[in-house]
Amino acid sequence: MVKGRIVSLAVILAFMAVLVGTALALHEEQQPSQYAPLEQTTLFVASDLHYLSPELTDNGEYFNNLIENGDGKAMGFCEDITDAFIRQVIEQKPDVLILSGDLTFNGEKASHTVLAEKLSAVKEVGIPVLVLPGNHDLENPMAASFSGDGYSPVSSINGQQFEEIYHTFGFEDAIARDNDSLSYVYELSQGLWILMLDVNTVEVPGVLKADTYQWAKRQLEEAAGRGIRILTVSHQNILQHNSVFSDGYVIEGGNRLLDLYEDYSVVCNLSGHMHIQHIRQSESGLTEIASSSLMVSPNQYGVLNLDGNTGGYHTVSVTFPANDDSHSGSDIPMRTRTFLRNTAYRQAMAELPGEENVDRMSRFFADVNTAYISGRLDTVQWDDALFHDWVSRQTFLGVYLQSIYDDGFKNHTECSFIYY
Repeated sequence: MVKGRIVSLAVILAFMAVLVGTALALHEEQQPSQYAPLEQTTLFVASDLHYLSPELTDNGEYFNNLIENGDGKAMGFCEDITDAFIRQVIEQKPDVLILSGDLTFNGEKASHTVLAEKLSAVKEVGIPVLVLPGNHDLENPMAASFSGDGYSPVSSINGQQFEEIYHTFGFEDAIARDNDSLSYVYELSQGLWILMLDVNTVEVPGVLKADTYQWAKRQLEEAAGRGIRILTVSHQNILQHNSVFSDGYVIEGGNRLLDLYEDYSVVCNLSGHMHIQHIRQSESGLTEIASSSLMVSPNQYGVLNLDGNTGGYHTVSVTFPANDDSHSGSDIPMRTRTFLRNTAYRQAMAELPGEENVDRMSRFFADVNTAYISGRLDTVQWDDALFHDWVSRQTFLGVYLQSIYDDGFKNHTECSFIYY
């Protein structure tokens, strides 16, 4: 008798649990989501254009030596790359073009002015253009013109002049502005705001000011209260993408910013600065996409498609007209890739003077570096013996190769993600 009552009670409790679970499920279905699904939106993003006005260089001996011993920016094709990129944007008609900093070579006023004129062609066909300054763009003592075997200092610009030159590219239509930086919020659609976060108008570039953090927090709070999603943009990174790229690359105060972005379900963060195409997610699932430099092979920009609650990203390389005035067009991608690889090869040779295996080690480094910068380390032909030769020498490039190996052989030119 008692046993029968116990069984009956268990059945009743199980039945009640089913009813309660069903009621909760129905209740959850009836509750409106905090954010409505986004309409299909296409954003183009490019970073580190490092545009240099043609009037500032004669492509002479000094300038060529400078760029050949630089970081692989194909400045000899600067005009070709910039013009082809702008043509491509106009042809493909995204909902917005975002440029995430280092617009100029070294902050030359003339470069800013000419670039703004070029970007006006994008704005004139109805495509909004949003810009941020990078660490090269403002009050840069290295702003110079180049002629023959020397250079001459030229004027750079400050934050106020940056806003004046690029006034029509985000600033004049901003729905919110920060008083302590060039940060602003742009309303791209009824359900999506873009927060352009500037940390380069401060005394020390790359440091997040407390007042700017509080301003950003207020924008996120307001958007969340209205059920509006926010996508964020910065020049420097909020996540560390590689063990070598930390100080000077990750925003100082970035951890605090990351927590804030995660708390308010930011769609993703777009950045650049490293000149490496790289995608990383935080432990809580926030995606950061760091675009490689447009001026470095493979001269690519990003296409971000948002639809509903999902994001899809891939890169596209700039294409060049076949009848270009100064080049045959189709050979520019090959020449910029060769330039990047040769630059890396020379750096490796210089770090291994007198080494018996120097040529093979340098060619291996050049191939790995070229693939890694493009975001396609998964395509490289890896050689463990040469890798261990590099690491055993404990040079900077050896440490860098170790960081690449630790990063993993992934494709960083595409991803998909969900935002909640």
